[in-house]
Amino acid sequence: MGAEETDLTEKDEIVLHAIFNPNTPLDLKKNIAYIHSGTNADNETTPELKKIELEAVKLAQAQNFEESLKLFNQLINETPSYASAYNNRAQLYRILGKTDLAMEDLNKTIIISESKGFIASQAFVQRAILFKVNGDDENALIDFKSAAELGNQFAKNQLVALNPYAALCNKMLSEAFCKLYGNE
Repeated sequence: MGAEETDLTEKDEIVLHAIFNPNTPLDLKKNIAYIHSGTNADNETTPELKKIELEAVKLAQAQNFEESLKLFNQLINETPSYASAYNNRAQLYRILGKTDLAMEDLNKTIIISESKGFIASQAFVQRAILFKVNGDDENALIDFKSAAELGNQFAKNQLVALNPYAALCNKMLSEAFCKLYGNE
């Protein structure tokens, strides 16, 4: 067999993005630079380590959580400055109900990424969701704002949904249209 091809096409990137980030919009052609924005450590990670990360994600999707966790731990031990590995392991911890460990990994992701780039935006969103689930709307809003400033569309949508003034305006506008068209 010949050497493995490591160059990914734009379509490959979109598919990988959808696998790693299933809750984000797929209109990625205009956001491809956003997807690739990361820390220097993430950008310098070898194809072999990225392959391990992809395998860990696939194992988690197949509900083989123990093996997935082993691979994420191996990846983090080999490259402790790889923000994406912490972010993905945090997602696994969330699935396993280990929210304290997930929060630790998300905090680490944000620190390593210096709150910049795609991986940071994903960590801010995950952390905001954890805050929201725990009833901490104030910190959830702060993290959604941070992710939105980094270009995360899901976070932007959440900010609109969480904005009480926008909700009130939408309700008033809806009522006005119902009255206008006789659908009270």
